Amino acid sequence: MSFTPPPAFTTRPTLRGTFGMSASTHWTATATAQAVLERGGTAFDAAVAAAFVLHVVEPHLNGPGGDLVALVRPAGAAEPVVLMGQGPAPAAATIAHVTGLGLDLVPGAGGLAATVPGAVDAWLLLLRDHGTWELRDILAYAIGYARDGHPLVAGAAATIGRVADLFRDHWPTSADQWMPNGRAPAPDTVVRHPAYADVLDTLIAAGVPAESREARIDAARTRWAEEVLPAAAAFIQKPHRHSDGGEHRGVLGAEDVRAWRASVEPAVSARFRGWDVYKPGVWTQGPALLQTLRMLDPFEDDALDISRGRGAHTVLEAQKLAYADRDAWFGDGEGAASPSALLADDYIAERRALIGDDASPEFRPGSPEGRHPVIPPLRTDAGVAAGATGEPTVDRSGQTRGDTCHIDVIDRWGNVISATPSGGWLQSSPTVPELGFCLGTRLQMTWLVPGHPSSLLPGRRPRTTLTPTLLSRGDEVTALGSPGGDQQDQWQLPVILRTLVGGYTAQQAIDSPTLHTTAIADSFWPRTWTPAGAMVEGRIGDEVVSDLERRGHRVTVAGDWALGRVSAVGRDANGLLWAAANPRGMQGYAAGR
Repeated sequence: MSFTPPPAFTTRPTLRGTFGMSASTHWTATATAQAVLERGGTAFDAAVAAAFVLHVVEPHLNGPGGDLVALVRPAGAAEPVVLMGQGPAPAAATIAHVTGLGLDLVPGAGGLAATVPGAVDAWLLLLRDHGTWELRDILAYAIGYARDGHPLVAGAAATIGRVADLFRDHWPTSADQWMPNGRAPAPDTVVRHPAYADVLDTLIAAGVPAESREARIDAARTRWAEEVLPAAAAFIQKPHRHSDGGEHRGVLGAEDVRAWRASVEPAVSARFRGWDVYKPGVWTQGPALLQTLRMLDPFEDDALDISRGRGAHTVLEAQKLAYADRDAWFGDGEGAASPSALLADDYIAERRALIGDDASPEFRPGSPEGRHPVIPPLRTDAGVAAGATGEPTVDRSGQTRGDTCHIDVIDRWGNVISATPSGGWLQSSPTVPELGFCLGTRLQMTWLVPGHPSSLLPGRRPRTTLTPTLLSRGDEVTALGSPGGDQQDQWQLPVILRTLVGGYTAQQAIDSPTLHTTAIADSFWPRTWTPAGAMVEGRIGDEVVSDLERRGHRVTVAGDWALGRVSAVGRDANGLLWAAANPRGMQGYAAGR
């Protein structure tokens, strides 16, 4: 049986050209990146300029107080490197402190969950080492939109509406920022962020005396770490409402933020159908995609076609096994499994053998290198939420909300980047009034269980969901990624299968109906799981849904265009550049020529 043919109609074309391509979750960021390319900037210049614009135009999806993971491949390099913009837990963030407050989870909203912000320093590191533009030119776009205003996207307006009571009653500085008239703004309301524009101006001013471009950027990094972030840390230490309903103080301190800097590290890779697939390490969820692809590789092509019941079932079962390993074995430092153990041939074969004809309702992590897994708490009851509740992505009823950003850029010289910035959402914690932004809440991804690879521990990075992807085969390259929290790689996987196995174009694959499993421990507060749960888009069809239900999957049908946020750029075997973007949410766009 052959793979389901690609759709004859797509919501937009797969763009093709020879000059440069950009794709992101917001049209203004894509336009900014393309404008930089048109003025002679590289893909890295373009990505950094667009990223600071994303802080302004997608404040419900990312912010300066958030984090970043990217795969960066300069022209001529054989492999990408990981740009690591994930800050660690503060020195005072201990299991004993949190449980002493009567909590069994780190709250999803509020400063108690704040890590050291990593995104801004990581972007500046990329600009210093791989960019060509001056910082003042890079930041001019974001400063302009922050000071002069931009139309608020519908998703941001809806997010503010959902947390309006929290802002009014408990987070007055956020109410002042986002509801100056006392009510949530309507979509397309022109909003301004003068405080953040001032912050960016001070970063530029910090480097004025320096003699070189690199020194000017380093001066901005120093200013950010030693003056801007300590002010945010001091503010968040005041008691304020958290998602559990309690009034807690944040524990992020000035010394935590002054001491930390972003860095680069090697990527992890695996082969699938002749392609090298690159991901960040086990301090992210990235290697779960590599495990899934390796489990699926030997199957017949039609068994990887999620437009059919057998393929959808096979993909869901492989993902459940990979994510059980994620939930038991992934983390930063001691106790985490190594990528080599998780991707070893015998271990992958052992995991693949567990894929049967019926859906498993069990949580089944493996035992890489013979080690016994530490099982995290598995809860099916979300409990009662008070105000903002972590990162709202796609809830268990199938309702789609906001979450994270993504941007991909490739230039005519061959530089390419896939980047997923997130955190510091406007609903994360109270706005710091003099800075115009809030801190992120990535510590909600840690467990209050001693001995787990992702336990809360001072100085340890939380195991993040941010997971960009880069694929290469000879001169061909693809950079792609998606927002979506736990679903990021799950939504990328069908795109990869449809392009590499089914022969779809990128836009055909992105437009096609998708799915994901909910039979995993949610990374975001309140951290529930749904045994044998699966979420599918309605367009996948009644026949596939019935087949999945017959096999024992607990299927929730979301909207026809409810799941998936993938964007991608690349270079094909003929040397042509291409780009494609997600139509869902009517916000993401690609551009290029």
